[in-house]
Amino acid sequence: MPSFASLQGLKVVSLEQAVAAPLCTQRLVQAGAEVIKIERPQGDFARYYDAAVAGESSYFVWLNAGKKSVALDLREATDKSALLQIIQSSDVLVQNLKPGSLAGLGVDLDLLHAQRPEFISLSISGFSPDGPGHKRKAYDLLMQAESGLAQITGSAHEPGRVGVSIVDIATGQFAYEAILEALLARNVASTSSQPSSTGSKIDISMFDAVAHLLAVPYLLDRYGGAAPMRVGLAHPSICPYGVFASADGVSFIMSIQNEREWQRFCQVGIENPGLALDERCGDNPTRVANRVYVDATVQYAFAQLSYQTISQRLDRADVAFAPVSEISALKEHPDFHTETVRVGDIDIELPRLPGSSNRPPRMTKLPTLGEHTQEVLNSLK
Repeated sequence: MPSFASLQGLKVVSLEQAVAAPLCTQRLVQAGAEVIKIERPQGDFARYYDAAVAGESSYFVWLNAGKKSVALDLREATDKSALLQIIQSSDVLVQNLKPGSLAGLGVDLDLLHAQRPEFISLSISGFSPDGPGHKRKAYDLLMQAESGLAQITGSAHEPGRVGVSIVDIATGQFAYEAILEALLARNVASTSSQPSSTGSKIDISMFDAVAHLLAVPYLLDRYGGAAPMRVGLAHPSICPYGVFASADGVSFIMSIQNEREWQRFCQVGIENPGLALDERCGDNPTRVANRVYVDATVQYAFAQLSYQTISQRLDRADVAFAPVSEISALKEHPDFHTETVRVGDIDIELPRLPGSSNRPPRMTKLPTLGEHTQEVLNSLK
């Protein structure tokens, strides 16, 4: 397994705010890169979304530990000049300013790439530069609504918002992947017979990101004749797969993925082998068409049993299930792991980055606004 310092020596400058770009650069920090976060004198507005974590915003604590905060007033010529110097000394630029703002600061990406063929830049916007919406402002919930995600999320009665900033998260992850691909391509070029390294000018749009997540509903709508309906915590195209309740009032989700599981579930899970022979349950499409009957029959069987008995039977049947938990239960879950971030004088436990169980442990610190301004500016002299 690579250590957390796999990108050690990589210098990244980021003109970032909110979630998408900070998530991308946080992943770079976790991989060992030096990330210089340029903030306006008032700070990234995500600093002020709430004050829930030792007086700091939960969003900001999540995405900004380990970065160097440089506060610049880019309306001032000296600070604008300093920004250009920082960019010139960096390997990678990440930015999610409103389209056109970067050029307004005097940063010409095309010229920069022409001068430095090895340079990598990544720009995040609401809509792609090759579409008519590129200049529009965009935020996570707006993208959930405009893409159609909200229309397939929620109860049968009304659309709903995904409970986290899923579009921002997806955009940041795609951005991180794109930078890693660009770094790999550059390294391959630099070790080959090509005369110079190869950089990349990358554009990532939030709308493209959420559209990619919606591939299956899109395909069902375009080629299958209909988009999936909202079914709450049920699955629109698999049955039984949804919420059931035990005799002692525990709500849980149970999932059948194939016909072998269905047979075992009927025989062992609810001890009703005759249900597997019912013509209304012959295969998954048939069960979906008869969802009301199937779910009611399964629920009737579960309503006679305690959750402990149900869990034992489903384990024996090798059928997947999970309780419907409160978010407050996450911190007590036996499979929940954390890593430590220093916020002021307090250690804060964040969810562990997936895949990092073999990474050497380290603590990162949340930067105060402008904490590293003088350090970074002095390094330019």
